[in-house]
Amino acid sequence: MSCTIEKALADAKALVERLRDHDNAAESLIEQTTALNKRVEAMKQYQEEIQELNEVARHRPRSTLVMGIQQENRQIRELQQENKELRTSLEEHQSALELIMSKYREQMFRLLMSSKQHDPGIIMNLKEQHSKELQVHVDQITEMAAVMRKAIEIDEQQGCKEQERIFQLEQENKAVFLVLTTEAKKTIIMGLSAPELICS
Repeated sequence: MSCTIEKALADAKALVERLRDHDNAAESLIEQTTALNKRVEAMKQYQEEIQELNEVARHRPRSTLVMGIQQENRQIRELQQENKELRTSLEEHQSALELIMSKYREQMFRLLMSSKQHDPGIIMNLKEQHSKELQVHVDQITEMAAVMRKAIEIDEQQGCKEQERIFQLEQENKAVFLVLTTEAKKTIIMGLSAPELICS
């Protein structure tokens, strides 16, 4: 009986250690998500500044504006990739935590069954302590998931706006290029016709 209790306690201790490792991983993911949110906010601020510059500098070529927005669009795609990687890490962490919680419940059940004839107070205290640690992990995962959802939502909205803006500027650029090409052709034709008029 004592051997079974010692083994169950050792297994529970090992699970707690694994929980601590995953806690460190969760904190790392939260830090990465926070940094990603800051980058998204910086991108939003950058977009607002670009719009202000466009209002002030309308004389700049459309092609320059398109190139600037395309560069920004590449940065947004990088953020989307980071979002995808963070989301994958979060899912892996959640799966690992669920597995650990399942193992923990199994070990606690074995411990309770093997020790029910002994002092129940020790067992209940141990169970309460581990339950609190598990709840902390669950709260962290929930918080992280909420932050991730918000970051992804902002990122997707920003990406759609940028795609629309790029398409609009590309169309305007094509229209301006067409007008300039037409005017250039007219100028050439008029230049060729001028000598004929003089000769006549």
